[in-house]
Amino acid sequence: MASVACTSRNPLLTRPLRTAVSQITRSWQQTRWSSHAPTSPAMLARGQKPVTIQTLQKMYADKSPITMLTAHNFPSALIAQEAGMDMVLVGDSLAMVSLGMPDTSEVTLDEMIMSARAVSRAVNRSFTVGDLPMGSYEISPEQALASAIRMVKQGRMQSVKLEGGAEMAPQIKKITTAGISVCAHIGLTPQRQHALGGFRVQGNTLDKAMALYNDAKAVQDAGAFMVVLECVPSDIAEEVTNALSIPTIGIGAGNKTSGQVLVQIDMLGVRPPDSFMPKFVKRYGSIWDAGVAAIKQYKDEVSDRTYPTAPYVYKSDAKVTEAFRAAIKAGQS
Repeated sequence: MASVACTSRNPLLTRPLRTAVSQITRSWQQTRWSSHAPTSPAMLARGQKPVTIQTLQKMYADKSPITMLTAHNFPSALIAQEAGMDMVLVGDSLAMVSLGMPDTSEVTLDEMIMSARAVSRAVNRSFTVGDLPMGSYEISPEQALASAIRMVKQGRMQSVKLEGGAEMAPQIKKITTAGISVCAHIGLTPQRQHALGGFRVQGNTLDKAMALYNDAKAVQDAGAFMVVLECVPSDIAEEVTNALSIPTIGIGAGNKTSGQVLVQIDMLGVRPPDSFMPKFVKRYGSIWDAGVAAIKQYKDEVSDRTYPTAPYVYKSDAKVTEAFRAAIKAGQS
């Protein structure tokens, strides 16, 4: 930009052109340092190598726990990657925690793709997974593949996730045969919460545990590279994990799975303190309390005019200000 500044002072340029170049320069400088300018993800990746399927497979082979966290927009994706998450999941929890819907069944594929695109702009190291929402894959393997292609092409995700066990094996096989990686999701499947009688623990009887095991083997055989186990007793999840040759990611499934995932908004405490939280959620922060306190302080300082003070105000040339006042006064007389 220095070359432009020098050009703006070039005596060979006409005065109007010099003025125009100076205005462009000032505009660029204000935009470049504006708080509204997007942050470059490259600044946050710290030169680390991207996480790939091969990275995750090696971590699994080495029994190194895999970390996964949800993100639903650009800022949440930035913070997840900066914190070192191996995987970032654009989960259909978007429906409830970001869009205020009563459950995940309402969110559409278009809404998921919009969220995925925002996340993809922030992430250049963590491995990304995009959820396929209810209604976008159940009808047929062909529908599932079409939705998965959209999630990869338009949402710019590196893989997709879908809910269901053995009954979804044809969909998983169709997608993976086309060269798209699939993360399966069994146990408590929130998209089917009404059929399950609500958010209930799964695999807590012998029959249910065997069904969970069969589902896990079926999605593995269909080509899934990973499977999420949700709301499963720890001992059952451990046995399922030991029986598979792909990583398991637990959410409410104990610490003997291959890794863990949580919803970022839940674990950061972005909701009111009296909000319902699943048993497995540990709050690692209280963004709600910090945010409310900061906004209250802002309100108070605006109300008593202590904000903005000198450090936050753009200065003007005293001569310009005086001339401006004189021009206004002359126009009013």
